[in-house]
Amino acid sequence: MGNVDAALKTSLLWLAALILVVGLCTHSMKKMMVTYVMGVVGISAVLLPDWDYFNRDFSRWGYPITAEERASHLAQGSGLLRFAYSPLRVISYCLIYGYAMYKWWKYVTSS
Repeated sequence: MGNVDAALKTSLLWLAALILVVGLCTHSMKKMMVTYVMGVVGISAVLLPDWDYFNRDFSRWGYPITAEERASHLAQGSGLLRFAYSPLRVISYCLIYGYAMYKWWKYVTSS
């Protein structure tokens, strides 16, 4: 759990720096707030979900995680080694975050 806490703190610090840069470049409080909301939603979507739950087979997502499944995930170790490669997750994250970043960039760079 410590790795997630450190990643969350680091991500929030980088978000604060980005908000400061947006504020200095655009002189717009509204654009700073949009950057803050987009950043917090993006960070929380990556760092906060119960990955033990989502690292199961897709057909099992509708059912609660069992103690045996949670124990097998914890036995796999910590950090990036625990995350199963899921093409569905990678494709959906790329599409969602790509579109969100495109809309954010268009908004921030508009006059």
